[in-house]
Amino acid sequence: MQKTVVAAALGECVHVAGVLNFLHLAEAAGWRTVFLGPAVAIEDVLKSAREESADLVGVSYRLTPETGERLLGEFAEAADDLHASGVRFAFGGTPPVAEKAHKLGFFEHIFNGSEPPEEVLAYLKGQISPLHTEQDYPQAVVERIHWKSPYPLLRHHFGLPNLEDTLNGVEKISSAKMLDVISLGIDQDAQENFFHPERQDVRRKGAGGVPVRSVDDYRALFAASRQGNYPLMRTYSGTDDFIRLAEMYIQTIHNAWCAIPLFWFNRMDGRGPWDLEGSIREHQRLMTWYGERGIPVELNEPHHWGMRDAPDVIFVVSAFLSAYNARAYGVRDYIAQLMFNSPPDTSDAMDVAKMLAALKLIEPLSGYDFHIWKQTRTGLLSYPVDSNAARAHLATSIYLQMALKPHIIHIVGHTEADHAATAEDIIDACGMARKAIENSLHGAPDMTADPAVQSRAEYLVSEAQITLRAIQNLATPVSRDPWADPVTLAKSVKLGILDAPQLRNNPFALGQIKTSMFNGSCIATYPDGMPLSEAIRLAQYLP
Repeated sequence: MQKTVVAAALGECVHVAGVLNFLHLAEAAGWRTVFLGPAVAIEDVLKSAREESADLVGVSYRLTPETGERLLGEFAEAADDLHASGVRFAFGGTPPVAEKAHKLGFFEHIFNGSEPPEEVLAYLKGQISPLHTEQDYPQAVVERIHWKSPYPLLRHHFGLPNLEDTLNGVEKISSAKMLDVISLGIDQDAQENFFHPERQDVRRKGAGGVPVRSVDDYRALFAASRQGNYPLMRTYSGTDDFIRLAEMYIQTIHNAWCAIPLFWFNRMDGRGPWDLEGSIREHQRLMTWYGERGIPVELNEPHHWGMRDAPDVIFVVSAFLSAYNARAYGVRDYIAQLMFNSPPDTSDAMDVAKMLAALKLIEPLSGYDFHIWKQTRTGLLSYPVDSNAARAHLATSIYLQMALKPHIIHIVGHTEADHAATAEDIIDACGMARKAIENSLHGAPDMTADPAVQSRAEYLVSEAQITLRAIQNLATPVSRDPWADPVTLAKSVKLGILDAPQLRNNPFALGQIKTSMFNGSCIATYPDGMPLSEAIRLAQYLP
């Protein structure tokens, strides 16, 4: 049976924004809501509570604390019979008034405006009141997605060149209760040479992230997060010793999910010791390892092509191949990463179209044993240096991403173009992201319905199917599944079926494709700049 909440701004208080936000969350949690409006007399609130058979009564007051204390005392006395009969009461107001409300001992829960939406939702869902222990916050990503819905989880990358600074930052971020997932950014030596100290270079210490050098370093970082909203923690899969690292990550930071590429983090991009075909095999083996343990896997693949100016169709094809390989190698919960603004000049409309095309291709793969969770993020290379412009870009990009109804938003901090984010930067970025998300959830236009967006998405799907067919045609008779075969996949890069301009002179790739921006999209072109279709570009690989 649906429960009813009655809410109002009490007495002479006319401030109702907080009341309405509370009721929006109550509706999301399944309550029937009754809004009485601003400046409502005590007797009118209680009359409505009786007439509506309210299960919960919420009142707000945001004026002088002393006046509020007297008014709330009168309210508690007048509502005593309802309270005794089992009706629940909650209060929301400014911190000084909330402090006065606490002293009354009447209200079941008191909000002072600093609470993140998920805490209010948890209260309304009857999950806990108040939230304050690790057990109150789900410690597995899928469970936390369901718990926080309809709000997406927030993730941010964090790792400073000094371990002590990173430990202090993790504590600050966790205590702020703004972030759901801390993605540890570890330095390149830790990614490649953690188990090989003889290969480490002291001059590279801290290059690209926090210099973790021992199991205890990881344990300390996780321990620092055990406060606030107890965020999940995860980190890179590394570029060598993949299974050994995975075992250590699970034991130390309880790695929330694995994030690996399909074609990258090897000698092709200079970030690991493996050749292309060998790294594909190792990445597939790692997918199987995590899948056998029921741990989600993300393939952070498509944006690596987009950031190297590959055409949109190759971005879409790589998104499909990522999901396809995850399913083929036993992953049950797949996190589809969709990085916007790659290349940076992509228009908002064409960005949405590209993401829709990727989702149209991968969604048919989902089933009872393969679940797809959408994760969006702002483009790494898209931030302006100017701080004000960067803040605007963060907010507008996340508002755009909400058109896809993501389960996770990977916030890329507004300082990206200037410096690695500090704890304070991340907390600021989360505040901007939260507001953009709240605005969207309160009623954004459907940006996916734009005919131009739909038309472009359908075109990309049709073009991607041609590219995928060309890859299939490379397979030898012994390859039963070309899209998941390391030999075929590596060959598709070597021959340029999958290609990007920035791969020029790369020993593992062709690097001869030419691209340009056209009407907000990145397209393959002839040398003279005219658009080049996949059917013509790949004619020699098509029957």
